[in-house]
Amino acid sequence: MAHIPTISLIKGDGIGVDVAESAFAVMDAALLRCGAVAPKVQEIAAGAGYFAQTGLDIEPGGEEKAGEADAIFLGAIGLPSIRQEDGTEVSPHLRLRDRYQLYAGVRPIKAYPNAPQRLADPRAAGIDMIILRESTEGLFYSAAVHKRAEIIPNVEVRDIMRITRATTEKLHEFGFKLAEKRRARGKSGNLTCVDKANVFTSQAFFRQIFDETKVRYPDVNVSYNYVDAMALDLVRQPWNFDVMVMENMFGDILSDLAGGLVGGMGMASCGEIGETIGLFQPAHGSAPDIMGQDKANPLAAILSAGLMLDYIATKTQAENYEAAGALIDAAVDAGFAQNRLRPMEFGGDMGTIAVTEELIKIIGELPK
Repeated sequence: MAHIPTISLIKGDGIGVDVAESAFAVMDAALLRCGAVAPKVQEIAAGAGYFAQTGLDIEPGGEEKAGEADAIFLGAIGLPSIRQEDGTEVSPHLRLRDRYQLYAGVRPIKAYPNAPQRLADPRAAGIDMIILRESTEGLFYSAAVHKRAEIIPNVEVRDIMRITRATTEKLHEFGFKLAEKRRARGKSGNLTCVDKANVFTSQAFFRQIFDETKVRYPDVNVSYNYVDAMALDLVRQPWNFDVMVMENMFGDILSDLAGGLVGGMGMASCGEIGETIGLFQPAHGSAPDIMGQDKANPLAAILSAGLMLDYIATKTQAENYEAAGALIDAAVDAGFAQNRLRPMEFGGDMGTIAVTEELIKIIGELPK
């Protein structure tokens, strides 16, 4: 009997609930259209709202349960008004990243017709690139999971940027293979190492491992950019880049900047890939100011579901899952091209439900 894929679903907080439900409705339509078997879905309670009710940020055994599936899907987690005792937000997803070593954070950035474009240059219409963010160490090593900051109360705090060979080798291998895959799909396949190797020893080490890795991929064109210059180039000439690989904090900042070039965080899909499992989520927050008002743009979550189907296809060889993921991407392209997707985030007249329903209609019209 063929393997039936399993997905752990954490809807989380705020608009996370709404966009996760939209993503799964569209995913189910794409799978049905492609003749693929529906996955088994196990829901896990987690988030700030759950913490306020129970004192726990994830249900008992939830971390272990999440990892039993082929993939994890997360809506959004965190509410600014609900904090831990140390003042930080509730963030069990950071522990999931660490527990399952989800080192490769894939952040696609793509311009769509009739969606807002912040740059006047007509070449901006062709923006299609990926920021590859290391997601388990870097400057985030001192954050919520490891609590490694050195603190002199009310006097000084020192955070640690950790770059290890083991994780960085895996990240760069992933980056070169992703560049090869992009080139096979008709993209440029250029890979840019983004760092601050001129200042920090940790970043020089990051670049050193990149150079060691590139020897095994002689057909991949590479370039280098310091992170400050990269921020400038994302505004001046983003169309000249394809895949960019970088440390955790740099990726956190630049992926939001790049998302703003193509409309906003409502289009910011994300996959976080480890050696045994992947977690997929929209990169935006929980937006409690619009929760439950049918105003959220669900497209980041929907595109993340497409990334998840492609990942599951590779991991489990599930039949027609890759085709279903590609169908979601094609439907979003067609929807914007035909001006049938007009989310409120962009000043349009369509709420969460309307965008979802229209996208399902488009999936039914497109060839398989």
